[in-house]
This record gives sequence, C-alpha cells and structure tokens, in this order.
Amino acid sequence: MIKTFSLTDVGMKRKINQDYVFTSEEPVGNLPNLFIVADGMGGHKAGDYASRRSTEIIVESVKSSTQTSPIRIIREAVEAANAHIHEEAAQTSELYGMGTTCVVATVSEDTLYVGNVGDSRLYLIDRDITQITKDHSLVEEMVRVGQIDRVSARTHPEKNIITRAVGAGEEIKVDFFDVHLKEGDIILMCSDGLSNMVEDEDIRMITAASPDLAEMAQRLVNEANNRGGKDNIAVVVIDPFGK
Repeated sequence: MIKTFSLTDVGMKRKINQDYVFTSEEPVGNLPNLFIVADGMGGHKAGDYASRRSTEIIVESVKSSTQTSPIRIIREAVEAANAHIHEEAAQTSELYGMGTTCVVATVSEDTLYVGNVGDSRLYLIDRDITQITKDHSLVEEMVRVGQIDRVSARTHPEKNIITRAVGAGEEIKVDFFDVHLKEGDIILMCSDGLSNMVEDEDIRMITAASPDLAEMAQRLVNEANNRGGKDNIAVVVIDPFGK
C-alpha cells in the first residue's frame, strides 16, 4: 500500500510561500493516485496564485478525464492549467507574467509515470539517487551544450531562469518519463528550494537515515533551511510499496 508525506516551508528569506503541493494516495479520476509539486513565479500574489490554481485545475482535469493512459491524462491536465493561467495573466494586471513549474506523478502497480515543466524535480532514491526529470532552465541548457559544467551550474547567477513554465505561453511542452519501481525505492518530488540548497548525495543520505516518511521530509526541509533557506521549500516523499 502506497505511503506518502508532504511538506512546504516558506524558507529563511521569503515572506510568502509560492510553493504548493497536492497528494492523494486514493484514486483521482482514472489515476490510482496523484502527486503534484508546483513552484510559482511572478509577483507575490501572482506566484502564489499560479501554483495553487494550476494545481487545482490539474486535479479537476484528472477527475473529469475520460482517458485511460496516465501520460494522456497528465498531459491533458497540464495543458488545461496552462491555458487557464495564461488567459488569466493576460486579463488581470496584477497577475501579469505569472507562471509556475509543475511536476505531476502517479504510481500504477510497479510503474511510475511523471510529467514535468520547469525546474522542480522528481528523484528516485535507492542505494543511489537519480534525477528522473530534466530541468527546463537556462543553466541546464548551458550544461547540455557544454558551456559550463555541472559543478559551476549549482552556483551560476542565472540559475533561477527557467525556460518553460505553466502559463508562460499559449502552448506548452510537457516532458514525460516512466520508470520501473522495485521494493525499497523512495520517490522524492521537490521544488528548487531543496535541490538548490542541498546536494543530491546529501539528500540521499538524509533519506537513508530517516526512520519514516514524515521525519524524512522534515529533515530535508530543515537541512535546506540550515544551509540558508534562500527559497520556499516543497517536498513530497513517496514509498510506492508502503514498507
């Protein structure tokens, strides 16, 4: 039986929390479960609204979808959120320029299905830690073409510039991944408030040393804050087989 725990934190520097999460271990529409992390951008009100409203629309779309393929259900939902956020941003001055990252996941038997836009991440953790999603960011593009290395990317001054976001344009491209799961795997979804502050290997070690999911999530948030907490932090941890 799948087990989860989620947590968001404003961090040490920000006044408003623009990160938003949704988790359901129970079926949502035709999906057996549903997990979302969204990290809003824009002015204080706009970023907060974008992440929350996008998540709500994704959940509503999944509930009403007649599709049966997890990938099609997720794509349809993210596209619906994008259309709504883009339209609202164009019509309301205080929401102009808003957008949000999103990572959407579901576990069906022993397969994990993931869709992502932006630089919020999904990791698979066992004896190693593997980033499943690919960041849609300017710095990640620079790494891919060899302009900078992975070490330099962590502290690059343009690290927070993302190249794709829900609401940023009329059209949206969602990347999809499917992963075979095995006993002992832990799934971690997070905003860049965690991944920018805590190295991947340290995330793996904290995960391995935590006795349960609640403590795991709290320790990860605490570590991000201990290292400066420069941004909001969102964490969803999932044990797909509920050990």
